[in-house]
Amino acid sequence: MADDRLIVAMDVPNALAGLQLAEQLGDAVSFYKIGLGMLTGGGLALANELKQDHGKRIFLDMKLFDIGATVEAAVRGLAQFDLDFLTVHGDPHVVRAAKEGAAGKDLKILAVTILTSLDREDLTASLIKDGAISDIVAERAARAFEAGADGVIASPQEAAKIRALPQAEGRLIVTPGVRPAGADLGDQKRVATPAQAVRDGVDHIVVGRPIWKAADPRAAAQSILAEMNNDPAHLTSA
Repeated sequence: MADDRLIVAMDVPNALAGLQLAEQLGDAVSFYKIGLGMLTGGGLALANELKQDHGKRIFLDMKLFDIGATVEAAVRGLAQFDLDFLTVHGDPHVVRAAKEGAAGKDLKILAVTILTSLDREDLTASLIKDGAISDIVAERAARAFEAGADGVIASPQEAAKIRALPQAEGRLIVTPGVRPAGADLGDQKRVATPAQAVRDGVDHIVVGRPIWKAADPRAAAQSILAEMNNDPAHLTSA
């Protein structure tokens, strides 16, 4: 069984491309993220096929945000697909509503703290209060945990601070913004390597482009897994 600490982001155009990627990766990867960009390209159908027919774990990255009743209804509908993770924004009223919608199901609600593509300048432009991003992320994480979140989404740079929170005991930390050593950062601004993320207490890392854009996606995934396990002897140049 593949190491499910690695979640591969299927940021590809449609479900057909997603199935092709899953075939290339084979048993090297057991966990996939399907996001909003894939929603109109058959994302839910792909999630269901990977889960039911291929035995994969699925992280549905919808980042839901709305009034409580709407979030609860949306989560209740999504929970019927028997998926594993679902993201909502980390505002306490959203988290509480999502947990109500997921009641009785195994779906874990992950709260988004601050998007990993944002920096302090972006927060200022959005009228978010002054202060270091790491402090704001940790505060949002604590409030999300208190509202019932099963875990949080945060950059690997904040993982250690979140893991140290009393409220974080038994909760998940899932991090995008992870890039293998030497990889292009793309649209991410707050990043770390897979090995560093694991050392800082992350439960799952999410990697997209460095895998699906690689000449050999399977080798790229295996290299990242080796890096997570800090095993230089098995690192490849993929």
